[in-house]
Amino acid sequence: MTRSARIRGLVALAAVALSLYVALTVPVHLGLDLRGGTQIVLETRPTADTDADSETTDRTVEVLRGRIDALGVAEPTIARSGSDRIVVELPGVQDPRKAADVLGRTAQLTFHQVLGTAADAEDLPDPLPKRPRQQVLPDESGRHLRLAAPALTGKDVDKAAAGFDQQGGGGWHVTVDFEKTGGSGWARLTGEAACHTPGDPARRVAIVLDGKIISSPQVDPSVACGSGIGGGTTQITGSFDDSEAKELALLINGGALPVPVETVEQRTVGPTLGAEAITASAWAAALGTTVTALFVIAVYRFLGALAAVALLCYGLVSYAALAALGATLTLPGLAGFVLAIGMAVDANVLVFERAREEYASRDRPTARSALAAGFRGAFSAVADSNITTLIAAGLLFFLASGPVRGFGVTLGIGVLASMLSALVITRALADHAVARPALRRRPRLTGIAHIGAVRERLNRTRPNLMRHPRRWLAASAAALVLAASGIAVRGLDLGVEFTGGRLIAYSTTTPVDADRARGALAEAGFPRAVVQTSGEHQLTVRTHNLSNAEAATVTATVTDVAQGAQKIRDESIGPSLGKELRHGALIALAVALGAQLVYLAARFRWLLGSSAVAALAHDVVILVGVFAWLGKPVDGVFLAALLTVIGYSVNDSVVVFDRIRELTRRTKGKPFAGIANQALLQTLPRTVNTGMGAAFILTALAVLGGDTLTDFALALLIGCAVGTYSSMFTATPLAVELHKRRT
Repeated sequence: MTRSARIRGLVALAAVALSLYVALTVPVHLGLDLRGGTQIVLETRPTADTDADSETTDRTVEVLRGRIDALGVAEPTIARSGSDRIVVELPGVQDPRKAADVLGRTAQLTFHQVLGTAADAEDLPDPLPKRPRQQVLPDESGRHLRLAAPALTGKDVDKAAAGFDQQGGGGWHVTVDFEKTGGSGWARLTGEAACHTPGDPARRVAIVLDGKIISSPQVDPSVACGSGIGGGTTQITGSFDDSEAKELALLINGGALPVPVETVEQRTVGPTLGAEAITASAWAAALGTTVTALFVIAVYRFLGALAAVALLCYGLVSYAALAALGATLTLPGLAGFVLAIGMAVDANVLVFERAREEYASRDRPTARSALAAGFRGAFSAVADSNITTLIAAGLLFFLASGPVRGFGVTLGIGVLASMLSALVITRALADHAVARPALRRRPRLTGIAHIGAVRERLNRTRPNLMRHPRRWLAASAAALVLAASGIAVRGLDLGVEFTGGRLIAYSTTTPVDADRARGALAEAGFPRAVVQTSGEHQLTVRTHNLSNAEAATVTATVTDVAQGAQKIRDESIGPSLGKELRHGALIALAVALGAQLVYLAARFRWLLGSSAVAALAHDVVILVGVFAWLGKPVDGVFLAALLTVIGYSVNDSVVVFDRIRELTRRTKGKPFAGIANQALLQTLPRTVNTGMGAAFILTALAVLGGDTLTDFALALLIGCAVGTYSSMFTATPLAVELHKRRT
């Protein structure tokens, strides 16, 4: 064994051992769409006195963290996103209304002297009061009071606690303990109020929370004028129930937010939906990977078995990297791993097919020399295809947000792991295996000592696929027109991520009539609600932005119509955030395609690079058009599938163009169309075998993935079929035609 082979073996062993250790000791962080819970995105808003910059947002995060801890949610996460957004994840919280109310309250607590009642219209509340140091607010009974400037604020409070008056029958109240200076300020405030006669409104003290009087008690008659209530403690009384009193105490203890916040996104996923997605994904991945492994073993025999082992190592390394980096695995993020599985299989297939070619072309071949030549010959195609995908993944991470950014993270991890799997682990195992005497005596067991059925048939028939390149381009153009007409006629059903609004999904125990649910919602005041069914026992309602009370009305209406309806998903996204996500995704996609064009042009000349990117655009339009015709939603999950398809397509195009580049160097003076046809024939076995492997995984995902993953798997199946076609019969014929025009 050579020194380089020993080094590869040690690197492979170390990578697998370290990954196994990390996988057993570090849990992976699942997104809320996989484990259930609520995610709330808050946006800070500037005030006349304070800007909503990153420093202010950081202070807001600390206040919110105290409130979340007081809510008692297990393993919550809160983090700043950008300069003015805060992402809060609350696992297990299925009713987000209370959490959103608590988090969104600014908790500006102030204590005021009451100057009297608002006697006439000029004293009624005004956005710009005529007396800036005074304000007019309604008390608990609705009577308007004139209040002096704040004498105390929440900063003067030490702590607060909810309590219940069992002896006096006063019900729930909140006991407030003031700081030292706050206690003297409270005594001074109540002492001034005590100078007025009992019954006079000016003998009252108003306690205001976020611009609303929550309590305005009169100072007890026993308190003498000027002395006030000492001790630094008071009680806030009112018509509180236990939850309201505890919430008020929580807000006071948590402190006031530096600036107001607005909920711009809210997602709730039921625990059953997340568990079903995980189970379905696990079964689909297990079955798909098993069938793919059996297929690779059937085609490539012993080396195929080693590739299957390396594929399992890929899964281990990817999982460990995700856990070690603390990344979050979401449902769209699974797309990145699906693509990377395909690339890991593809890299092995590329190497083995090149090894078969080398074995067949040598006078006295050996499996060991053919395999080494196969790895050398396939390296440039593997590297180029992976680098183009990594460029896209990196740009998506830095430019996009939400599920698209998560896709970029998992895709980048998966691609790096697939390269390690194919170029290091598989090679280390294969180098060791082909050096064994048993395989040296029986080279056909290796799987590379024959050219395979597909290549044998191609060598016998020698079809000229590039004889009429314009026919292939005409077929591609017809498919483009058909797809574009679907977009023009049916339009795109954009998900709430990109339009803003609210989407609520329900599971039912009996089949659901969408027309009946639509009519009931119209009668309930939601005539523009979009009602769709998925299977027999799922129903989704999509509307404009709704308040939590309106969403509760929608749920009550659906429950009346659909027996046993249970809410399993609830998403609310503000229009500004939806527009931002839509534009961010389009910009990230455009920049990723542009960067890939630049890289491919640098590696394969502008002619081939532009042909590859044109094929990518062809795939995008066709997949979007098919979903338009089918009426399927274009949401974050679909976008992840679309990016996966782009990765598959560019991978296929790179393999063909890499062979064109190699043949051009070896056969000077041969017509370009003939070189392109030869490259297609030589890479076709790899294309067929890779496509079969990907189809097994995606079919398993479509059949076993359940309603959550069906559309995702369908998009991948359609896209991969279109991408495989376009790399051979769109990108290559286009390159031939462009070469003709140039010459």
